[in-house]
Amino acid sequence: MEILKNVILALHIVGVAALLGGVLYQVRAMRAGTARVLPAMMHGAWTMLVTGILLVGLQYPLGHDVNNAKIAVKLAVLIAIIVIALVNRKREAVAGWVLPTIGALTVANVVIATVWR
Repeated sequence: MEILKNVILALHIVGVAALLGGVLYQVRAMRAGTARVLPAMMHGAWTMLVTGILLVGLQYPLGHDVNNAKIAVKLAVLIAIIVIALVNRKREAVAGWVLPTIGALTVANVVIATVWR
């Protein structure tokens, strides 16, 4: 069961990398005003959601305590990311605030995961 948890955690980290990597890839396009939400960013966000739910679900049979407040905050931040990305995914060029907001929320989610005990 521990191996399964570690595999899912690795997939969760890949989702974070896809989402944040997509934002960083678009930095040059942001300067030109042609930035957009990439499919990899959407896939990363959905991967984070699915693997995050699985990770929380696996904590109970492993006998680990779950900080429900932390999980709720992380879920709210991720839902905000997904909503912003979904609303803007079909646009040729997104507003200047969209990708920095997605990037900041993604970093905030990582900080919450690592700092909040």
